[in-house]
Amino acid sequence: MMCRLCGSARMHSVLDLGATPPCEKFLTADELDAPEATFPLHLRLCQDCLLLQIPALITPEDTFTEYAYFSSYSDSWVDHARRFVGDAAKKVGLQSDSFVVEVASNDGYLLSHVVDAGIRCLGIEPSINVGDAARQRGVPTVSAFLDEQTAADTRAEHGPADLVVANNVYAHIPDLNGFTRSLRTLVADDGWVSIEVHHALNLVALGQFDTIYHEHFQYYTVLSAMRALAAGGLSLVDVEMLPTHGGSIRLWARPSELGVLPSPRVADALAEEDRAGLHDVGGYLTLRPRTETIRHELLRYLLDCRARGERVVGYGAPGKGNTLLNYCGIRPDLLEYTVDRNPYKHGRFTPGTRIPIHDPAHLAKDQPDVIVVLPWNLEREITEQLRYAGSWGARLVYPLPTLHVVELAEGKQQ
Repeated sequence: MMCRLCGSARMHSVLDLGATPPCEKFLTADELDAPEATFPLHLRLCQDCLLLQIPALITPEDTFTEYAYFSSYSDSWVDHARRFVGDAAKKVGLQSDSFVVEVASNDGYLLSHVVDAGIRCLGIEPSINVGDAARQRGVPTVSAFLDEQTAADTRAEHGPADLVVANNVYAHIPDLNGFTRSLRTLVADDGWVSIEVHHALNLVALGQFDTIYHEHFQYYTVLSAMRALAAGGLSLVDVEMLPTHGGSIRLWARPSELGVLPSPRVADALAEEDRAGLHDVGGYLTLRPRTETIRHELLRYLLDCRARGERVVGYGAPGKGNTLLNYCGIRPDLLEYTVDRNPYKHGRFTPGTRIPIHDPAHLAKDQPDVIVVLPWNLEREITEQLRYAGSWGARLVYPLPTLHVVELAEGKQQ
């Protein structure tokens, strides 16, 4: 394996999660007796540029042409997008004649707020099904993967963008340098690029191994992101720490030729990473023992529930949940089924572990004893959504960052 940013062959093993199927390949009932492809899920670190990455064993076309994830099914994520649009309009100075482009715009969850503000915009979204959902809500959307040709064609047809948004896509790109150059092509020479991505500081420090899956090709610190942006002609000028996805970073970049000096927040973020040991290979080696501890604690809890005769089910079927289930070897004997708000997943089965997925209304009918929340990063939102389960004495289990239990009947956490 060669580093996809700097080309170095000096790759160090950080965490091997074994071989698992792609996390968004939910199975239909007809596929349960068929073979299921699995691929190694092995996180490595480039010793030269310190970019965390996995081999590109599947392509974006394998995952995103028909996609199971719709951003609008998370209320907190839609609200996050609404607040971002308002804040970005002030920071960048968006006006009625401005132009905003979002890459990987999903179902229009973010650009719908741009449309409401009367600002011209365009979404670039490869998944046909979620792109259709965006168009149905009035968000102009092109069904395409962003590459250098698409970027050039978009700029030629629509003009340069005052703001380019790329939320939760910068990790999904195997051609990292080409994609970064494409962002530079899209943005005006005096424009802004905003990127949100999970912060590798939290991945390592808190053992958030379930953020590792095949469609996430790389995992960024501020340092490695700054280097990646620079390779594509963009300079990091500001950074914000966000609570989303268990701890993310919002990177603000501008064309390098502007010569804009970075804000003090960039230096602060780099210093925090340095104190955590992430500017050296040794700082990443704590991830493996943290990951093993999380797995052992969760399995012990589920086995104890089974020994007591308690019925355990799941809530949510996110990609991160499938990494957790496969690495821990959790199957229907320990987790009878899970539920999800996305109708696309109803009647299907989780990849690898083959756990049935139902509508959330199934919980009230079935009244299980324990509900394991797989999208643990949405704890506040989901706890409120499931408050009604306290009427029959159910309790919620959040497996990360450390296993803890919420007793719904009393509102207490163990």
